[in-house]
Amino acid sequence: MIAKSALNFIHTVTERFLRYVVIDTQSDPASPTCPSTEKQKYLGRLLAAELREMGLSDAHLDDYGYVYATLPANTDKRVPVICFCSHMDTSPDCSGANVRPQVVRNYQGGDITLPADPSQVIRFAEHPALAHQIGHDIITTDGTTLLGADNKAGVAEIVDAVHFLTRNPQIKHGTIKILFTPDEEIGRGVDKADLKKLGADFAYTIDGESAGQIEDETFSADAATITIEGVSTHPGFAKGKMEHAIKIAAAIVDRLPKNTCSPETTEGREGFLHPIGLSGTLETARLGLIVRDFTEQGLREKEELLERIVKEVMRDFPRSTWRVEIKPQYRNMKQVIDRHPQIVDHAVEAIRRAGLAPVKTSIRGGTDGSRLSFMGLPCPNIFAGEHAFHSRLEWVSRQDMEKAVQTIVHLAMIWEERA
Repeated sequence: MIAKSALNFIHTVTERFLRYVVIDTQSDPASPTCPSTEKQKYLGRLLAAELREMGLSDAHLDDYGYVYATLPANTDKRVPVICFCSHMDTSPDCSGANVRPQVVRNYQGGDITLPADPSQVIRFAEHPALAHQIGHDIITTDGTTLLGADNKAGVAEIVDAVHFLTRNPQIKHGTIKILFTPDEEIGRGVDKADLKKLGADFAYTIDGESAGQIEDETFSADAATITIEGVSTHPGFAKGKMEHAIKIAAAIVDRLPKNTCSPETTEGREGFLHPIGLSGTLETARLGLIVRDFTEQGLREKEELLERIVKEVMRDFPRSTWRVEIKPQYRNMKQVIDRHPQIVDHAVEAIRRAGLAPVKTSIRGGTDGSRLSFMGLPCPNIFAGEHAFHSRLEWVSRQDMEKAVQTIVHLAMIWEERA
């Protein structure tokens, strides 16, 4: 076993991150293709080339925009094959084109005003994690785009960890698989992932927030679509006849709980119903919602509430028709991960060896790891250091990214030590 103090980390993670974020990889939920945007492959090709240069000879980008690579084992022990995974795309919620990162060096507290749009301010009072960043180098954008730390921080951290391991062959590890995915932000991150080709036993997504966190639990998630078929007539002769589908859908939205059961009124382990889209005409309207809870029972209760609301509204429109369709999206990965406690135990020890206090927590959302776990690849989530994701106020610190790299390296070592 190599002592923690014997590891001399020389990091390349910040330099890589700054190169990756200027590549626009925004995904598109309206696109039927995989990847949803061809531009995601630009980063994929770059990553595959960098991994090949490090000696991972099988590194490649497939037709669907996934990057696969293998760092061979350098030990005689039979060690479980571990995969490290991050997604390359950025959120459709905020522009990811022409990202101009800035580095606030030796942050000493207070608000951070973004230079290209002074109305965009990362306020100390609204971002409590900044209190733990004194003396750190904080990376932000200029205020006109998101940063892309979600999840290019994770991508850069994995690549830097591989870079370190290939240059320090005295550090023993089993076979390590690398997987970079497209389209995670639109819920399709593992749609075309080839787990047989990947060949991993366990995995970790590197896509979490504060340094030291490991997340072994996510929301369970469904999508709900309400279709309203109204009654169309000429507006000049509509009295007593017209039943307007858009107005019916709007009435359903208005009946949703206002002081609970929504993203803006819940926290912790509370779930919600959340309308995300409304489209239609006088005759037909569609209302899309997402349903989130940590338990299957919680999902059912919210879906039953939604159906009751629809039925109540529709009583006022007797000649119109409706239907509610529920589509499962992902499930709480804790159901799978708890069957393999060593996955989390090893991550906790790796975080501790990196000099951090481990914090186990839950994700009010999902990751690729949610679906990978139910596809047969148990996969908790480890911090990447990203904050205020999906917004122009997104930020990450250099030091937190370096701690994530060290955690990945220690994790590889621990799996080999305990094999």
